[in-house]
Amino acid sequence: MRDTVVNSGKGLENVYIDQSSICYIDGFGGKLYYRGYSIEELAEMSSFEEVTFLLWYGELPTKKELEEFSKELARSRKLPEELLDLLYRIPKTAHPMGALRTAVSFLGNLNGEPSATPEDVFRKGISVTAKIPVIVATLYRIKNGLDPIEPSTKLSHAANFLYMLHGEKPPKEWEKAMDVALILYAEHEINASTLTVMTVGSTLSDYYSAIVAGIGALKGPLHGGAVEGAIRQFMEIGSPEKVEEWFFNALKEKRRIMGAGHRVYKTYDPRAKVFKKYARLLGDKTLYEIAERLERLVLEHLGKKGVSINVDYWSGIVFHAMGIPIELYTTIFAMGRIAGWTAHLAEYISHNRLIRPRLQYVGEIGKKYVPVEMR
Repeated sequence: MRDTVVNSGKGLENVYIDQSSICYIDGFGGKLYYRGYSIEELAEMSSFEEVTFLLWYGELPTKKELEEFSKELARSRKLPEELLDLLYRIPKTAHPMGALRTAVSFLGNLNGEPSATPEDVFRKGISVTAKIPVIVATLYRIKNGLDPIEPSTKLSHAANFLYMLHGEKPPKEWEKAMDVALILYAEHEINASTLTVMTVGSTLSDYYSAIVAGIGALKGPLHGGAVEGAIRQFMEIGSPEKVEEWFFNALKEKRRIMGAGHRVYKTYDPRAKVFKKYARLLGDKTLYEIAERLERLVLEHLGKKGVSINVDYWSGIVFHAMGIPIELYTTIFAMGRIAGWTAHLAEYISHNRLIRPRLQYVGEIGKKYVPVEMR
């Protein structure tokens, strides 16, 4: 007798594996909340440091708590010499996400004991959250024959990344845009990479192994890697006048339009609305017009099918405006999402149960073995 299968949605679609108080997504209303606070309000008024504290500890910090938390993050930025030596040996042809995965794995060899409590997770989370932007900027400079820049303990999380990348303190509007990007990327319930982190964590493996697995999942073009595909398609189109021809050819050829459609949102992604504002303020005018014309066509022709604009659509134009190379865009996703990964890992192991789903078997049963000489 076959097992009875419950909630057998392909790809675990609409399957709830646990309860959480970290994040709520209203996919039909186009709303996103971190710990009950709307993403629009957090993007406008908060900072990545404050949002990380909120996600980890469940409440907005007091002024003193925020100052202490921000200082601890800043103090944790410096990379160990052993890791810096390793970064020089990573092949320059490696994708930055692959290089980041290797670097975080190496950190785990320096401090990789199992994380048995949420307190352990947060302690290690401080170090990794602080170091990921430093790793990314250092890798970029090494790859391009530039001397790495020491992290500053005086700059914000967002400003320090841009400073280390470009070698000069960023304009205030860039710092704000990067800070908003990290907030928008910080958390999104149980997406593919967060589930991966939780699954590894549920085995009671160490924090670093869980985060490395999350980076591997985020790297994929159907997850974080889509941000690279979206900006490249705007560049491929080339001019606003070519948008319509490109769009209908894409439909005819059944090509995926990057930055359009989402497994949860059936309307406009609220994060995309915020990114669009910064794309309009900072972005290249031609790229913005191409994206806006393509957006109109997507909404007109695909909107009735529940396909709308997601977070990947406008973000690349913002990063392009700040002089960030396309190959680094997914690493920025990781810089933000480390906050959510850490929050969910801590929450899950506090009432841990090994994540072990089932597959519905559809093959034959009771087949007779035939000796090899008779086949």
